[in-house]
Amino acid sequence: MSEITVYSTEPCSFCARVKGILEARGVKFTEINLAKDPQGRVELVSKTGMMTFPQVLVDGKLLGGFAEVQAAVENGHLDELLIEDRPTP
Repeated sequence: MSEITVYSTEPCSFCARVKGILEARGVKFTEINLAKDPQGRVELVSKTGMMTFPQVLVDGKLLGGFAEVQAAVENGHLDELLIEDRPTP
């Protein structure tokens, strides 16, 4: 299964919505809440180039924020990213 990391802060309605999307699909993720972590924010910018919340990474690659996650849901890309590796028959 893909490793999902959600960088969030609080209060943040978009963060809650992204986590809700993932939870509704039964996706396990690691949340890194940067509400009181200035160094973590610097790390986020160095990893993603982004300063906004939420930011979702799939296997260390940036998927994006709420708009990108919602678009990935609508076009099926999110499900593709989350499919477990299966042996070919």
